[in-house]
Parts: sequence; structure tokens; C-alpha cells
Amino acid sequence: MESKQTIEAVLQGKIALVTGGTKGIGKAIVKRLEQAGATVIVTARNQPNEPDATYSFIAADLSRAEEVNKVANAIHEQFGRIDILINNMGANTFPGGGFNTLTDEHWNQALQVNLLSSVRLDKALLPKMLEQKSGVIIHISSTSGQFPIWESTMAYSVAKSALNTYSKALATEVASKGVRVVTVSPGLNKTEAMTTFLEDYAQQAHITVEEMTSKLFERVGGVPIGRMAEPEETAELVYFLVSPAASYITGANLIIDGGNFPVVK
Repeated sequence: MESKQTIEAVLQGKIALVTGGTKGIGKAIVKRLEQAGATVIVTARNQPNEPDATYSFIAADLSRAEEVNKVANAIHEQFGRIDILINNMGANTFPGGGFNTLTDEHWNQALQVNLLSSVRLDKALLPKMLEQKSGVIIHISSTSGQFPIWESTMAYSVAKSALNTYSKALATEVASKGVRVVTVSPGLNKTEAMTTFLEDYAQQAHITVEEMTSKLFERVGGVPIGRMAEPEETAELVYFLVSPAASYITGANLIIDGGNFPVVK
């Protein structure tokens, strides 16, 4: 039986990049990968509020192509390669209310943040993975990509659905070349972004956050486990997928939603 120390060191020597890694699910993923021995690089728009952070940080807005190139160049110069790429960047910051509230700029921004940032970063870092014939790419999507809520997630859902399709196509292309590509679709997670989302909609509806949370659970069809996920629970799935234990998993879209998803896939 393996010791805890051996288990925790399964990513020793691996270099990982986590986008959007200073908050929420991304922050939890960073912590879990470091626990497993990986050298972790984090990129986000704003400097982390962690004076004792042990990871390397690159400030960048990955919705802009030139910023993606800046990150890729910095990684190649300092580290030479990436073994694990976690495309966690994403946001649902677009107006609710349906199609008539969304402008061309909203649609473009939704695609830049939730789809094209990952596409560009993959394109910049994947060649080195193919050269070394090993690597894992994880795209953090959302159950919204398959279960859109027109009142609040239309643009976000469309962009995540496109990410799901792109991820599957990329996985098929590179599987025989030693690189695995997997999608993770979280349901409701108790993050800072979710708290802000609930507070904003509660204010608009003139109800409490607790009432808004209950309405959200009802709108998505209920969560059998009865609560939102902790970010650390989603991070644990991501850790498993990048570990050698998941070496035969590629091209899949793994849903982690407390039983919420209403159909059999």
C-alpha cells in the first residue's frame, strides 16, 4: 500500500499552468496541484492577495490575444515547457433578460473570455506537449453549456457549449500523440463569483440572497445532494484527471453537479 507521502507526490516534477487561479475553483485547483508536488504557475488579470503564495504569477488578460502570447513566452523562457494546462478562466458577467438585452459586444466578450482564451492558450502551449509526447489539458466548462438558462446565462452558456465541442475535437486530434484533453463541467459551486451573482440578482428582484439561492436551485431542477459544491471538491476531480491514475481518460466531459443534471448522458 502506497504511503500518503508517495500519493501526495504523484505530480512531482510536473509543471502546471492554471488560468484564473487566484479565486474560486481555480484557487482550489492550484492548492491541490501544489499538494501533489507540482510546480504551479498562475495567471489572472489581478495580482493575488496572497503574500505567502508559493506559485509563480503572471498578470494577464487572456481575452486579449497579445496577452496570451505574453504568458506563453514567459513560460517558455522561464520553465521551457508545460505538462499540465488547466484552462479555468471564464465568467458570466453579461446582462440577464434574454436575447434582446445582449449586444454584439456582449456576445463577443463572452466568446473571448469563455472560449477563445482557451483556444489561443492551447495553440501556444500544445506544440511543446506534442514535442515531448506527453501532457494533459483540462477545460473547465459548466453544466450551463448543456443546460442554458435564458434569463441569466444565454451568452455564457453558448460560449461554454462551444468550448465543449472544441475540447472534444482537440482531444480526438491529439490523443494518439500522447496528450490528453478532458472537459470538466461543474454545477453550482460556492465561490466568490457565485456569491456576487446571487447578490446582484437578489437586489434586482428585491428579495434576500437566501430566497434567490432557493429560486436558483428550483430553476436548475434541484440539487439532490442539497447544497452547492465546495471549490475543493471540484479541484479534487481535476487533480485526479491530471494524475497518472486517469491515463485512459480523454475526450470526456465529466459533470460534477451533486446530481443536478436532469438527463442520462
